Amino acid sequence: MAERTEYAPGIFSWTDLSTTDPESAKSFYAALFGWQSEDLPVPGGSVYSMQQLEGKNVAAIAPQPPQQREAGAPPAWQSYITVTSADDAARRAGELGGTVHAPPFDVMDAGRMAVIQDPQGAFFIVWEPKSNIGAGLVNVPGALCWNELASPELDAAPDFYTKLFGWTVEPFEGGATRYLTIKAAGKANGGMREAQPQEPTYWLVYFAVDDVDAAMNRVKELGGRAIAEPFDIAMARIGVVQDPQGAVFALYAGQLEP
Repeated sequence: MAERTEYAPGIFSWTDLSTTDPESAKSFYAALFGWQSEDLPVPGGSVYSMQQLEGKNVAAIAPQPPQQREAGAPPAWQSYITVTSADDAARRAGELGGTVHAPPFDVMDAGRMAVIQDPQGAFFIVWEPKSNIGAGLVNVPGALCWNELASPELDAAPDFYTKLFGWTVEPFEGGATRYLTIKAAGKANGGMREAQPQEPTYWLVYFAVDDVDAAMNRVKELGGRAIAEPFDIAMARIGVVQDPQGAVFALYAGQLEP
């Protein structure tokens, strides 16, 4: 059981879905991963819906902010990275050529966060935990297990993140395409690859499953679609899908970190 009670700075610790139809999304992911929802009211009359497995928070689903909808942004899974100080991280990101789209702000007593875009265009969130560390369960079926940057400039992308988070980025040998592995606090913490033609620059969120092919079929039955049909890599089988509202995520069955 990969339970977590804390995350070291620089570690991916949370993901949430910003979507145009939270109720439909909750039904989709409950049927796919077995998530149970706990709806939490937030200021302004909205709801932040915690998604749980075995009573532990693994992700969340929330309405897409009006400004994102008005800008034509699609629903998306968002990647959170733990930091000691959201203010310091946001300031440093700006110094390194990133763009701070949402300056640091408090999320009630849960933590403090900022929304940042890297120099190549990928968005991510820095999270300074207070009462909420992030996911209480990872690296098990139905939970977050990997985060992967698709970037059009793979030679340039690592520099920003290594300077911001202190990551070590190393080539993964033996793959069919160029791939970089991210390490933080001595452990594998995600990856980077070149974006495919017409693919946006973004952080792709992976969820573990027991059987990728079965999960892919279930996605289709529930109204989603395949972006990349299941294929094998060195240590796992993966596939990339889109939920009925348009959010993209990946399925992973294979070796998992403890």
